[in-house]
Amino acid sequence: MKKSMFFGALLAAALPLSGTNAEAAPCLKVTLTGTQGGPPVFQGQAGSGTLVEYGEEENNCGDVKLQFDTGRGTTQRLSQAKVPVGKLNAIFFTHLHSDHSEGLADMLQIRWHFNSGGPKVDLVCSEDVTSPAGHTMSCEKFAQHIGDPLIKSGEMAQRLLENKKRLAGGPAELVNLMTFAATDEPAVVWSKDDVSVSAIRSTHIAGHASYRVDTPAGSVVIGGDAGNDTRKPPRVTSTSAQVEKLAQGADIIVHSTIHPVMGPDKESGFPPPVYFRQSTAKDLGAMAERAGAKHLVYTHLIPPMGAAKQGPFPIPGGALTEDDYKNSAVEGGFTGNIVVGTDLTTVQLP
Repeated sequence: MKKSMFFGALLAAALPLSGTNAEAAPCLKVTLTGTQGGPPVFQGQAGSGTLVEYGEEENNCGDVKLQFDTGRGTTQRLSQAKVPVGKLNAIFFTHLHSDHSEGLADMLQIRWHFNSGGPKVDLVCSEDVTSPAGHTMSCEKFAQHIGDPLIKSGEMAQRLLENKKRLAGGPAELVNLMTFAATDEPAVVWSKDDVSVSAIRSTHIAGHASYRVDTPAGSVVIGGDAGNDTRKPPRVTSTSAQVEKLAQGADIIVHSTIHPVMGPDKESGFPPPVYFRQSTAKDLGAMAERAGAKHLVYTHLIPPMGAAKQGPFPIPGGALTEDDYKNSAVEGGFTGNIVVGTDLTTVQLP
């Protein structure tokens, strides 16, 4: 055999093997589906939410699709990310504040219209918890009554006349509710094949939980609005000790943040109790460095970049920039990659 033919045969034999290895490479993709901080609206930002996808590179990491929190506009952002709500495997709530949950009704209504045949979507959240004030935070009731306005108004009855294959009980029938009792130790609350999701109790409002997704391609922690158990100074940090425990060795930390410019000493008028129940950008930088994270992703920004106000509260010194948030993380000591989130920002591993 001629030398050129010999090497050509070797190359031809090697190519399928190389291609197979490339196709089999797993990846993890994290997309911010909404970055608005709190109930206000600024320049069309969607409400808080994070999409985590895992799978093979040839399938754009999309074999397993997990949505954490569902603020207003989540359906639209998922559409822009080319992820139909009917393809989500599970939805997770960090807590039941409206800016993290109000998009769920829209998402489930879409599934009811076009996926009434199933499958159901897992809704993973804290079990009923009674607050110190005496009221109960209930993910179960939230899910059971998700379609009530449209049922009571007659809209759903009209839709059922148009298509009798739709479920008579409305979108609540498409929910597979999975509740858990969050504790100070991480515990697995959901899994599928090579993907596991752990939860831990964290402080913000009653029933708040933070999550960690572990996959062969890497790991991501979703902190939600977690803050320190000590609700006001004096304290060492504003960040959650439970989230820090959960985040040890994680590749990516996605966390809500508040900039110190909104503090009570800066004369914005921002309510101190609301300020103190969030983690500051500086303290998150310090926490992420201690945890050994490679990427720190700020979301749920208070205040939004470029905003003159956070709701009715003016920003002392004027609008903040991306550098203002990044500098806070650096000041806290973080040496990894800092991402100041905007809607549809994506971080992918590897």
